[in-house]
Amino acid sequence: MLLLNIFCIISKGSVKYNFIMKIYDVLILGAGASGLVCAAKLDKKLSVAILDVNPKVAQKLKISGGGKCNITNVHVSEYNYDGDSEFISASLNNFSKDDLLNYLHVNGVELELRKNRYYFCKTSSDEIINILKKDTDYAELLLNRDILHVSKKDAVFEVKTLKDIYKAKIVVVATGGKSYSALGASDIGLKIAKDFGIKVKEFAPALVGLTVQKEQFWMKELSGLSCYVHIKVGNKTLKEELLFAHKGISGPAVLSASLYWQRGNIAIDFLPNDNILELIKDSKKLISSVIPLPKRLSKALLEALHVEDIECKKITADIKQKLEKIHNYEFAPAGNFGFSKAEVCRGGVITDELNSYTLESLDVKDLYFIGEIVDVTGELGGYNFQWAFSSGVTCARGINSGQY
Repeated sequence: MLLLNIFCIISKGSVKYNFIMKIYDVLILGAGASGLVCAAKLDKKLSVAILDVNPKVAQKLKISGGGKCNITNVHVSEYNYDGDSEFISASLNNFSKDDLLNYLHVNGVELELRKNRYYFCKTSSDEIINILKKDTDYAELLLNRDILHVSKKDAVFEVKTLKDIYKAKIVVVATGGKSYSALGASDIGLKIAKDFGIKVKEFAPALVGLTVQKEQFWMKELSGLSCYVHIKVGNKTLKEELLFAHKGISGPAVLSASLYWQRGNIAIDFLPNDNILELIKDSKKLISSVIPLPKRLSKALLEALHVEDIECKKITADIKQKLEKIHNYEFAPAGNFGFSKAEVCRGGVITDELNSYTLESLDVKDLYFIGEIVDVTGELGGYNFQWAFSSGVTCARGINSGQY
């Protein structure tokens, strides 16, 4: 059914609003991965609009992974996320990693596998964006719109932007997190939820580098060096590269570890594939020479452990005990690099407030939350885009099933 966009002008103080008289079936707030895939999977009989603060859609997806977008991972489960595992598994089961790969394959997107686990676009993230554009071409795009407020009256939502007021029977909040402020990211989704009395957890930087205490300033002096490590945070062990940075430590292992760290100690195994006691056994070389790490790092580690770089044959039992800490170097980070350096945000709408099978608010009918605005955050490696797609599809199916 074709509906006309009729509008009137309402003045409030010095501001004039265009009041759009059309009532959409579904208004999606956010044209990122979750919002677009939700629109793509909605029944095309519905009148749908997608509203976003940016002038173009999928801006975060476009720049991620150096423009090639790490879209998902070989191994995906609820245990790769910080959040309620049962809630997360409901969406992952609804639209799994294999479902996502098949969706992309059917639409002609070729992916490349890196390190035997990370799926990236072969040429450009535009490949995925173009599919989402094609599958949502039936929907109306409302770009360059800053959302100010969302309210509901008589089963109809009213969404106020800087200049326009829109109405819809169903609203899907897909506004993302607070990182990437240059792309218009904000906490507007949390404000919307709180205005409806829905409980939230305030955003905090996640997948972000960690700063160090004075005792670990030696790490900053190694800026630019990297090595493969295992990092233990609580009951989680993250296995990837660590990068020493001028602010502290970063790299894939640290970014994923930051998801689970809030305060307290972490422990780094700098030689996860070796045994330091075996390396020094019967060797006549200096300790730093038998440690299979960059020489600068080996020497810095020995200094941090208060071990003199002597010949291995002169090592005492006390020195051996100190050297074993290479496998368990424990310290408390000072903090993190902040929102400006964070890949994503931890926090969002509390999952107890949502129906895990539809992502609809349990208390506000026809109000849905998907993607990063939900208190579900994945490790580094494609898990957050997987969640964006899985939650978007789950929401769309929930809306579709409720229309009949």
